[in-house]
Amino acid sequence: MLALAVGTGLAGCTSLGPGQARPMRAAAAAPARPAEVLSVDPLSAELTSYYGQIENERRANHLMRTDSGATEGRISAAQLAQTYIDVALRDERTSGTSPAVLRRWAVPVRYDLQFGATLPRATRQRDHDAVRTLAARLATASGHAISVAPLGQTDGNFHVLVLSESERRGSADRLRALVPGIDDSAVRLITEMPRETFCMVLAFSRDGSATYSEAVAVIRAEHPDLTRLACYHEELTQGLGLAADSGRARPSIFNDDQEFALLTDQDLLLLKIHYDPRLTPGMTESRARPIIFSIASTLAAGAS
Repeated sequence: MLALAVGTGLAGCTSLGPGQARPMRAAAAAPARPAEVLSVDPLSAELTSYYGQIENERRANHLMRTDSGATEGRISAAQLAQTYIDVALRDERTSGTSPAVLRRWAVPVRYDLQFGATLPRATRQRDHDAVRTLAARLATASGHAISVAPLGQTDGNFHVLVLSESERRGSADRLRALVPGIDDSAVRLITEMPRETFCMVLAFSRDGSATYSEAVAVIRAEHPDLTRLACYHEELTQGLGLAADSGRARPSIFNDDQEFALLTDQDLLLLKIHYDPRLTPGMTESRARPIIFSIASTLAAGAS
């Protein structure tokens, strides 16, 4: 049985003897690289304009900040603890109103990036490099093993699909191959994703467990650069177990106000709490709450 958690948001020489001169020869021309041929998705043009306009408007309104949030002042232990409860022990599918048990990975996480045919080679490489940097930060903060598969390899357990509109709509068979046992409703969450949903992550647990075994993040290829990077930051972190958003989370990417585009210092502290060995998968808020506040007190004191 496959259970589902949802998060949404917003890569030889020759020796010469003494006095012997090497004969001059013309440098061999490097083999020409085949011209890159990109697919054009007829459904993408309007969406590219739409998401580009939204990013421009948000940045003009001083949203989508890329700083760490350090200028916002000291985070209290109580604020840190409550923010953690809001984003880790609430169900995103009910807009954070229903309680949820603690879920996280026990096995090492390995992201693999799978790009559709509309993104140029340079963009794929740049995104892959950005995700490698992000994964290193997530691994350091959580203390959990997190890595990224080489570009072009698809042997991870956390699949990151960067697809155009037509590619995403037609991805059902691909999703069933990546996550054996995925049900039709989970597939439709992706293939029928409304344009108001910028990106999404689905994390899966098997046999009633509270530990994740697989995850799939879907990011729109039509996004401009900062929005696409923001999606990587949010979905790849939410898929580690910080699955919900909260209006009280600040400074944080786990807030639908879009003030921050990239992980903040507080977000990394939330991840550190989540993978603290004193907490275990399956814990409810009532069991975890005193431990959470104890951990938060230590972290807040160290951050001051």
